[in-house]
Amino acid sequence: MRYLLIVGLLMFFSIACQKHKRHTATPPERKLPVLEDNRYNVAFLIMNGVYNTELTAPFDVFQHTQYRKGIKAMNTFTVANTLEAITTFEGLRILPDFDYIRDSLPQIDILVVPSAVHHLDTDLQDSVMLNFVKKVDKKALFMTSHCDGAFVLAKAGLLDKVVSTTFPSDITAYKQRFPDLVVKDSVIFVHDGKYITSAGGAKSFEAALYLCELLYGEKIAQSIAKGLVIDWNLETVPRYIRQ
Repeated sequence: MRYLLIVGLLMFFSIACQKHKRHTATPPERKLPVLEDNRYNVAFLIMNGVYNTELTAPFDVFQHTQYRKGIKAMNTFTVANTLEAITTFEGLRILPDFDYIRDSLPQIDILVVPSAVHHLDTDLQDSVMLNFVKKVDKKALFMTSHCDGAFVLAKAGLLDKVVSTTFPSDITAYKQRFPDLVVKDSVIFVHDGKYITSAGGAKSFEAALYLCELLYGEKIAQSIAKGLVIDWNLETVPRYIRQ
């Protein structure tokens, strides 16, 4: 009887120790993205509710510059206000590369603001996020948005003196929210100065390819498009460009 009691106690403590180890296990070591020298640093601003396409379309295009020779390619990485996993509108979970609140960030040459589900309301009240966007704008070569990401750039006051566009169904809301802006509709993207705003959705590919053509020329842009099975011809894309 005593033997069975001892065995039972040993089993109990063994199970308890295993549970304790599971709850106190050391979290996996954080892995920072490798940022190669002599490349453009492209940051993607993500948050809960970000839409997949407006994030992954330009990410795909820009990341593929790394496989083209003889150009200044792009380092691609994500930034958020946390290092915890964010969940896209469609349910994809993503671990951000950098926390823009706490981390020391690399120089950002190009900021991409994909659309998110609350870009027309509560996100526009996030002063920390908006101040981050303003700070990046001071040194960035290009500030880009897709779909309702334009609302963020506009709220940050960056589009006051330029022409812009947004998601077709939200053009009216955009004009009402920012009545002093010059807004183009019936176009896929607008490029004015260092600001590129796009209609979003699948057309986010085209806006990103345009930036590649601007930086690298038509041949490179065509090569990247071909690798992604996209028919790319800038001349056929409804656009407004004022540089």
